[in-house]
Amino acid sequence: MDTTLRIRKTEQAYLWTSALKAPFWAIYCLLIFILCKDLHATSFQIAVFIALKPVVSIFSIYWSNWVHQRPDRLRTNLIAAGCLSYLPFFFFPVINSPWFVIGAAALYMMLKRGIIPAWMEILKLNLPEEKRKKIVSSGNSISYITGALLPLAFAPLMDVQPGIWRLFFPFAALLSLAGVYFQWRIPIDAAMIEKVKKPLNHHLLKPWKEAWALCRSRKDFMTFQLGFMLGGGGLMVMQPAIPIFFVDSLHLSYTALAIAIAFCKGVGFAITSRIWTRFMDKVNIYRLCGIVTIFAALFPVFLLFGIQSLTWVFVAYLLYGVMQAGSELTWHMSGPIFAKEEDSTPYSSVSVMAVGIRGLFAPFLGSILCSSLGSSSALLIGGGLCIMATLYLTQKQNAFTSETT
Repeated sequence: MDTTLRIRKTEQAYLWTSALKAPFWAIYCLLIFILCKDLHATSFQIAVFIALKPVVSIFSIYWSNWVHQRPDRLRTNLIAAGCLSYLPFFFFPVINSPWFVIGAAALYMMLKRGIIPAWMEILKLNLPEEKRKKIVSSGNSISYITGALLPLAFAPLMDVQPGIWRLFFPFAALLSLAGVYFQWRIPIDAAMIEKVKKPLNHHLLKPWKEAWALCRSRKDFMTFQLGFMLGGGGLMVMQPAIPIFFVDSLHLSYTALAIAIAFCKGVGFAITSRIWTRFMDKVNIYRLCGIVTIFAALFPVFLLFGIQSLTWVFVAYLLYGVMQAGSELTWHMSGPIFAKEEDSTPYSSVSVMAVGIRGLFAPFLGSILCSSLGSSSALLIGGGLCIMATLYLTQKQNAFTSETT
């Protein structure tokens, strides 16, 4: 296939998928508050919901391992994950169980993360190196801009019409599935496909052994993952405290939540996404992540000022959006950056796996801190872990070897 046509179809697929899934992600981000305010979930159910979001990444590696050295499976991997991940949300209008909502959210998050290695490998195969970071940045910006504006329309309806969110989810899921059309048109050149004999037994420990072997052989990649683990762990420690702080201390409506979480965060993400992309071309990934975690550490500080004025909550989420723009760019691109000419899926799979590992302990640590010290202390301790990540990454930035730049 003509190179220009392959590039254009791949770019269209990534950008259209990002745009079409944005409405669903916007309403999904409010799901924890829906559980608290509308479904009256217990504290245990809230803790399970928060913990499962990262923990399911452990199972994501088995989905992503399906495409390791099998480019012919990349497109199918995306389409199958999309169909399965959105299916449970079509039953929201008729099922009134917090556990079903928690299970649907966990399945969606598992498959959402499970397809990241496939997407990154598709971009690596079909796009020149200079276009990859730009297309990831553009896709994320489209998703966040759309997701920032839509909640301003549906959140006021949720305040006056309890339960209307049950209709929003299937509609948004159906819109997201329209992206399958563009994914199906992604070209996979037969000349690029390496047929690898399928193992007779897919041992449960196989992805873990491969990940450990990769980290042992690539100390620079291991160092990056440890730094990202500290910063990501700090953010996860904050998560159980945020809904408690919002509902019990600030008493926010859905409209205020939408303005903060969707609009302000989306604006911060959109206006700085290109800046992060240009900055990534000038500094190594260690220094870039160290700056990202500084913004993560500032987030809880400004959030606590929200007790004095709601404006500080909006400022906090504006900073969170700035942080997330840099975080998602470095997290997504770390696989192709470290892999260089190798298959990038094992590197991206390790990043997904690391989310699940820190999800095993960080949210529960946050819940314990909330119970024993209060939500404010949990937020500040999470910020402290982010500062530790900045110091570690800054100290270790020389470990980024010239071979991976």
